Amino acid sequence: MTHLTTSHPAKPPRRAWVLGTLLACAAWVSGVQSQTLPPIKILVGAPAGGTTDTMARTLATVLGTQLGRTVVVENKPGAGGNLAADAVAKAAPDGNTLLMSFTSHAINASLYPSLPFDPVKDFTPLTMVSTSPSILVAHPKVAANNTAELVKLAKAKPGQLNFAIGALGSSLHMAGDAFKMQAGVFIVNIPYRGTAPAVQDVLAGQVDLMFAAVGNVQSHIKAGKLKPLGVTSAKRLAAFPDVPAIGESLPGYESSAWFGLFGPARMSPELSKRLADAARAAVLSPDVKRRIESEGATAVGNSPEEFARFVDSEIVRWRKVVQYAGAKPE
Repeated sequence: MTHLTTSHPAKPPRRAWVLGTLLACAAWVSGVQSQTLPPIKILVGAPAGGTTDTMARTLATVLGTQLGRTVVVENKPGAGGNLAADAVAKAAPDGNTLLMSFTSHAINASLYPSLPFDPVKDFTPLTMVSTSPSILVAHPKVAANNTAELVKLAKAKPGQLNFAIGALGSSLHMAGDAFKMQAGVFIVNIPYRGTAPAVQDVLAGQVDLMFAAVGNVQSHIKAGKLKPLGVTSAKRLAAFPDVPAIGESLPGYESSAWFGLFGPARMSPELSKRLADAARAAVLSPDVKRRIESEGATAVGNSPEEFARFVDSEIVRWRKVVQYAGAKPE
């Protein structure tokens, strides 16, 4: 007679069972902690829907995944970004409050006579998120088809041409004043409260010229309603290969808006490194990089040291332009 025997599965070694239990407990504790920790806030000194806000929201979700935390964006517009910057400068250095700032962070150092914070000493630079060049456009009636022709026209008619400015003290305002300073021309500034009405008046021919973000005027250029004269990047843009860089006729001219992530000063080196590494990884991730490029910008993701040196150089650079322009905050 044949006897059938049943084999019983071997019991896992006790050491493996203990290790598995400990790992499960650790994962559970980590999950509980991530739920109980407050969300990380990225303050934005601009209204919802603008480029700075878009950059912050593009970064927030992936940054949260990198850190294992919830990251939310909070808009705090006002005073050219200074209200949000001041709140972060005065926040606890625990990494729970960050700032998505922009070019005005450097411009404001000279534009505002007495800031309630130091734009360098009161912040920890983490990474530059992106840069975004602008484009100089004209109403079709303007008798110039490129930057060189515009300079010649402006010198022949000093004070007869004008620039629409979406916001005093903005990077686009300063791009125009830097252009005038370097070209040695007198073009009148016409200030507006926002980009949209400024663009509309250039479209209507009420104003001759404007430095604008590419995304705000690209469709009008393609429709032939605005004439592109030059781009502010060092090289020509892939989207407009036939439009010269302004630097081709004004050597050394370059003016791109930038967006960067800061924390408050006095964060521990370990915390600063963890946030900076996570932010850089998020910026350079395929999804975030693609979304940044869809806005006509370029993802950067540099080191905190590189970003700090860049901010220092920007403060020096824009000080000269602010002094030349005699610009005052609204």
